Amino acid sequence: MSHERPSPRTHSAPGRTHSAPGRTHSAPGRPFPLGAHPVEGGVSFAVHAPEATAVDVCIVDEGGAETRHRLPERTYGIWHGVVAEAGVGTRYGLRADGPWHPETGRRFDPGKLLLDPYARRIVGGLGDAQALLPYDDEPFGHRSHRDSLGHGPLAVVTPAVDRRGRTRLETDWDATVVYELHVGSFTAAHPDVPESLRGTYAGLAHPAVVAHLTDLGVTAVELLPVHACLTEPGVRARGMRNHWGYSTASYFAPEPRYSSVPGGEVEEFRAMVDTLHDAGLEVILDVVYNHTCEGGVDGPSLSWRGLDAPGYYLLDERGRDVDLTGCGNTLDAASPAVVRMVCDSLRYWADDLGVDGFRFDLASTLGRPGGWRFDPRAPLLSAIAADPVLCRTKLIAEPWDATGPGYQVGGFGGVWSEWNDRYRDTVRRFFAGQGGVRELASRLAGSEDIFGADGRRPWASINFVTAHDGFTARDLVSYERKHNEANGESNRDGSDGNHSVNHGVEGDTDDPVILAARDRHVRALLSVLALSTGTPMFLAGDEFGHTQHGNNNAYCVPADTPAADAHAVRWDGRDTDLATTIARALRCRRTAPVLRQQEFFAGRRTPTGEPDLVWFDAAGNEIVGDAWHDDTARTLQAWVDGSDVRIPGSRGRSFESALLVVHAGGSAGIVLPHHDAVTPESVYLPVFDSASRDGRPLDPDGQEPGSVVAVAGPIVLVYVTAAR
Repeated sequence: MSHERPSPRTHSAPGRTHSAPGRTHSAPGRPFPLGAHPVEGGVSFAVHAPEATAVDVCIVDEGGAETRHRLPERTYGIWHGVVAEAGVGTRYGLRADGPWHPETGRRFDPGKLLLDPYARRIVGGLGDAQALLPYDDEPFGHRSHRDSLGHGPLAVVTPAVDRRGRTRLETDWDATVVYELHVGSFTAAHPDVPESLRGTYAGLAHPAVVAHLTDLGVTAVELLPVHACLTEPGVRARGMRNHWGYSTASYFAPEPRYSSVPGGEVEEFRAMVDTLHDAGLEVILDVVYNHTCEGGVDGPSLSWRGLDAPGYYLLDERGRDVDLTGCGNTLDAASPAVVRMVCDSLRYWADDLGVDGFRFDLASTLGRPGGWRFDPRAPLLSAIAADPVLCRTKLIAEPWDATGPGYQVGGFGGVWSEWNDRYRDTVRRFFAGQGGVRELASRLAGSEDIFGADGRRPWASINFVTAHDGFTARDLVSYERKHNEANGESNRDGSDGNHSVNHGVEGDTDDPVILAARDRHVRALLSVLALSTGTPMFLAGDEFGHTQHGNNNAYCVPADTPAADAHAVRWDGRDTDLATTIARALRCRRTAPVLRQQEFFAGRRTPTGEPDLVWFDAAGNEIVGDAWHDDTARTLQAWVDGSDVRIPGSRGRSFESALLVVHAGGSAGIVLPHHDAVTPESVYLPVFDSASRDGRPLDPDGQEPGSVVAVAGPIVLVYVTAAR
C-alpha cells in the first residue's frame, strides 16, 4: 500500500522562478550517450529513469533561478532530448516524477533536484539535510515534496575531451611498484610546493613531488578516490566530513576540492596525468562502484535513488537497501544500468583522461549478483574483463566486502590482481614475533597457494604491509592498539587485529633505545616488501616516518579542518635516511631480476642442476620436513637461482643468483649457507642491508659460504653470488 499524495504542478522554492513543467519543448535527440553532451543546436541530455513518468532538465543560473525543460522522449527506459538554451558551462539538475511506492523501492519526488549520474563536473555542496530527504516523517511514509533546490550540488555541462595523443604507459607487471596516496594529504604540507597548489592535482604534478616519486623508485601512483564525493549522512551529522573520499557523488566528475582553480578540475586532472606519464609514472584510481553517498533507505535522495532505486541498488523484498558494504547501500552489480554506468565511467577515465588502471574498493560486491554467492564470471566482472579498452588497464581488486561470504582473496579471474591481506598479516606477525617461517615463505615467494590456479602469475598478488586503511608503518611499531577517538565513534571503528607492537611505550617517546628499535622494525618491514615476489604497494609517507598518531581509520576529520591539518603527510623533518634505504631496496629489485620473477617457483631444476628456490634456516641448513613447523624460528634465508629467471624477455639468459636473508629480531649469528650451485670460486657479495643508514652494506667485501653474520635486531639482507 502506498502513501501517495497529490503532486503539485510546480515545485519552486520561495523566491525562485521557472517555467511550468511541460511548457518548454526540446528536440528529441538520442538515448546514447548518457549524460549531457554539447551538440549542434544545444546540449543533448539522456537520463536513465525507466519508471519515471516525466523527467525535467532544470537549468539553474548564477542567481539561483531555475528554468525547466521537459525531456520529450523515452527510449530503452532513457529520457532524452536536446535543450537549445544549454551550452558548455550550463549548471543543471534533474527532476523526476513518478510513483511513490517505497515498499518496492520506487521513490520519485519531483521536489528533489537530482544530480545527473553521468555529470562530468559538479558544483556546490550539501545544505539542509532535511530538505534532501524524499519522505516526510519516516522512509515508508508520505513523500516530502519539499524543494531541495539550493541544498545539493549541480552538474555542469563540459566540452568534449580531445583524446589526441593520449596513451597509457602499460608498464609490465614485473616492473611495477605501486605507491598509494591521498591527493589532498600528500602535498597539503609540502614546503617546496607553492601554497596555492598544495593538496591539489597540480600539486601532485609539481616537479619536487615527481622527483621524490621517481627517486624512490615507484612506477605507479594509486590515488585514493578522486571521483566527486559528498559526506555520508551519519558522518555529516557528527559535524565531520569524509576525508578519504569513499562516498561517491559522481562516477565521472573529478573531486573539485583538489583543483587549484575553481572549476578547472577536469583540465587540471588531465594535465596531472600527462605530467606523471612524462616521468614514467602510471596513474591508478581507487574506485568505489560498490555503494554511493546516499546511504541507506533513510538517507537523502541526491541522484540514483530519485531516478531508479530498484535499478541501481540491491533492495530486499520490503524495499530496504541490502548492505554488503557497511555503508548503508550496495549497487546492484547484476543490473544492466549499473553495468553500463560502471563500464562507461571506467572507459571515460581511461580513454578521455588517460588513467592507466583501477583499484576496485570492496570488489567482491561486484561479483555477487543479487547479493548472493561470489561468482568471478558475474555480469559486471565479465563486462570489465571483456572490454577491449579496460582489459588493457591494470585491474586491481580489493577482494572482500563487509560480510563473511565476501572474503574472496584469490578468487578473481585471470586479468585481475588482488590486494593480498594474508601477505600483510603474515609479514606483520613475523616481525612482531608472533609467527614462524612456514607461511612467510609462501608470501615471500608470491603466494602461489592463493594465486597459483587458472594460469595466474605472481603479479596477481598486490603485496602490502600498510595501506590507507590501518596503521601507518611508523604507527604499526609505536602503538599496540588503535586510537580512533577523534573520529567520533567512541573508538569502535577500525580494526582491532593489527599485529602491532609499541616496543615498550604506547605512542610518542624520546627514548633513544625505543626509537632505534622502532626504526629497525620499520626498515625491515618495508625492505622485505620491496624484495618479495609479487607486486609491492607502499603507503605514502611510510618511507619517511609519517604518523596518524595511532588512528587506524583516518577516514574523516571535523568539517572545518584545513587541508594541512587533515592527516597531511609531514615533509618537514622527514627521515630522509629511511627513504634512501627503501629507494636502494627498490633499486635491488629493479636490477636483480631473480627478485621479481613472474612465474611461480616450482622446485624445477635449473641449468645449474639445482632447484630454482631453496630455503635455509639461521644455521645455514636447508629447511625440510618438520623444520617448517617450528614456530619459534626467527630467520629465513631464500637462495634464488639466476640461471633460469622467469620474467618477460629473459628466456635463455643467465643472471646473478641472490640470497635473501630475513631475520625477525634478537641477537643471532646467521650462517650463510653452503649450496651446490654456489661454486668454490664464488662468494656472497652484500648489496643491501636494511639496518644501515642508507641501505648500503657496512662491509662491502664478499662473504664465504659458511660465514657467520652477526645481527642484533630485525634485518633484511641481500647478497648476490659473484666470482672471487
